[in-house]
Amino acid sequence: MEMRVLGRTGVSVSKFCFGAGMFGYFGNNDPAECTQMVRRALDAGINYFDTSDVYSHGESEALLGRALKGTRDEVILATKFSLPMDGNPNHRGNSRRWIMREVEASLKRLDTDYIDLYQIHRPDVTTDFDETLSALSDLVRAGKVRMLGSSTFPAEHLVEAQWIAEHRGRERIRVEQPPYSIFARRIEADVLPTCQRYGMGAVVWSPLSQGWLTGKWRRGQVPNDTNRQKLQPHLYDMQRPDNQHKLDLIEKLDVVAQEAGIPLIHMALAFTTAHPAVTSAIIGPRTLAQLDGLLEAAPVVLSDDVLDAIDAIVAPGVTVSRDDDGYMAPEIADRKLRRRAGSSEVHEAARETMRNIEAYREQQGKQVGD
Repeated sequence: MEMRVLGRTGVSVSKFCFGAGMFGYFGNNDPAECTQMVRRALDAGINYFDTSDVYSHGESEALLGRALKGTRDEVILATKFSLPMDGNPNHRGNSRRWIMREVEASLKRLDTDYIDLYQIHRPDVTTDFDETLSALSDLVRAGKVRMLGSSTFPAEHLVEAQWIAEHRGRERIRVEQPPYSIFARRIEADVLPTCQRYGMGAVVWSPLSQGWLTGKWRRGQVPNDTNRQKLQPHLYDMQRPDNQHKLDLIEKLDVVAQEAGIPLIHMALAFTTAHPAVTSAIIGPRTLAQLDGLLEAAPVVLSDDVLDAIDAIVAPGVTVSRDDDGYMAPEIADRKLRRRAGSSEVHEAARETMRNIEAYREQQGKQVGD
């Protein structure tokens, strides 16, 4: 397994990161098989493991912590906070109050004294960014966290975080975890260049575009053994034009993969790790068999001819569907933020905005693709 330095942290991590998003009731809650997968990943040379508090609402962290028993100090362990853990409006977000409480819960579930990389799972427009970085900086100084990261942040938020760190003496965001695949290339235009500019590592999630690039999805056939299909059916609604377009693209991409002599799934994974800004790609197997298939892609390196052929099918900087963005700013999701209101409407508009933000947070909490 190739090792790469994570931005300018000096920390070396494997080209593939083991994502435990499928650990727990969302995918696989068999402790024995989860432990077996972790051991197989370690044997294959993976030293980087990623999870989040919200994955199966804590079960993923607990299963991963148990599986890493005895090898904890040999791996880079990352987790995240921010998305809703339950119906309590204060059990989510990026406030100091929640960060200080939830980091202790994650440490306990992971059965560890420290977290190598603690990541803000999504932006939180209700919390001042400096408040978040101040709390996270205190965790670094207390030794509970080694490095700070973010996930699915727009480029302008990454720049703001760097400015706050420099001017207010906060710890820097060292790693960004954005969605990136052949079908989701928007970050090539802004997020990835921003990571390079500030020496940040980029660890990409959903390199197989929510399973679309596994090779299972083809025109005229629909797999019935896809776990995500049962939990997030809207992502695979074939009545949607975006999904019909994806089926067309898959046919063209499959021709490129066949000419290269590799499976489509291997080409898709190798595509993401070919970008010079990308340190590692997160693979999220649900079963041991899936893990074995993903690990076979580790040595694959794409030639310029193959990369050019992919560019001709899905242009650089283009994302096929909004489903693949992973985050929608409230200013886009809430029409009230795009329209002027009369003075009598201001208070009601503000209340509606907060309701929409809460509804959006709940929806984000149901998406566990990264």
